[in-house]
Amino acid sequence: MQSNKLAGAKKGVPSQRYLDIAEIKEDLVIMKDGTIRAVLLVSSVNFSLKSVDEQNAIVQAYMQFLNSLDFPIQIVIQSRRMNIDEYIRKLNEQEKLQANDLLRRQIGDYREYVKQLVSLGEIMQKKFFVTVPLDPTTDKQKGFFQRISEILTPVIAIRLSEEKFRKDKESLMLRVNAVMGGLQSMSLNAAMLDTQSLIELYYTVYNPDLFESQRMIDTRKLQVEG
Repeated sequence: MQSNKLAGAKKGVPSQRYLDIAEIKEDLVIMKDGTIRAVLLVSSVNFSLKSVDEQNAIVQAYMQFLNSLDFPIQIVIQSRRMNIDEYIRKLNEQEKLQANDLLRRQIGDYREYVKQLVSLGEIMQKKFFVTVPLDPTTDKQKGFFQRISEILTPVIAIRLSEEKFRKDKESLMLRVNAVMGGLQSMSLNAAMLDTQSLIELYYTVYNPDLFESQRMIDTRKLQVEG
């Protein structure tokens, strides 16, 4: 935990106070109001290239999917300029390892071509996400005054006991599996984001410009002062 001396070194209101996120823990997002969320990265299909029968089947499957849900979901489309840093790095490695001079020059020319193509064309990359929420405060088994207490004092909901967190996570995972099954009926693959991926996702959302110049490191390599 950060010491008072370090905490008081910077004046002003920390930006974290304006965020709705309290914590990212065990592949889940815990909000300040006590609700928890899982985020799924979903594949896409080219609807316009499908036949009429296939399009109708997808629409019907989508309608059935929505009607089968008894909880809300959020569908988000993120559009970002395509990042090819990792691809360029691999090309550089291949260029250095290539013994044939002709192939080495071809790899170098191809690398420069790809960089110019992405730079001049402003090629965008789209990602599709589905957010699956769970609000523990709507648990009907709780008493009225207990639910009111948690709403008025959200810190109680944030500091979940380990047992309660496990129970809430189990309930949320049932919803996640239901959503993934519904997406599969439309030939859409979905993967649940882990903690590292969630941090990177929200980092890009809140810092789109900074993300291009300052890449995040793996959170597992970070050292947190006790």
